[in-house]
Amino acid sequence: MSDGQGPAENDKPTPRAIVAGHGDFANGLVSAVDLITGRGGQLIPVAVPGLCAEDIEALIRERMRESGVKVIFTDLQAGSCTMAARRILRGVDDALLIAGVNLPTLLDFVFADQMPVIDAARRSAERGRSAITVVGSAGGVKQA
Repeated sequence: MSDGQGPAENDKPTPRAIVAGHGDFANGLVSAVDLITGRGGQLIPVAVPGLCAEDIEALIRERMRESGVKVIFTDLQAGSCTMAARRILRGVDDALLIAGVNLPTLLDFVFADQMPVIDAARRSAERGRSAITVVGSAGGVKQA
């Protein structure tokens, strides 16, 4: 229960997913989600500057173990975080990787907190994909 001075410890949202990527990508996305929605606590940012592939895999694996999350969002389909997540999920039937995450994907995900986490992640990936729009004088507006 809160004392009016901010959220109490047990008012913290339960982490539901990891967001991993190059540079400040993960921290930036999670910060934006929190600024827009106040629900950034559902996401665990994982930055990997200067880490080798084995260390990235160990870091993501440890964050999963600590938090119990079963969903990983990464920046690039063939990036080091995605490759590490793929190795982690080999033979794991109850976890999911979404590569190529964007802000609309994460916004949809944090608002789907009443859905099972895997279903919410799959739906949010579709929503994120459909949020990409191309605008320009060579062809008008097109959904990507």
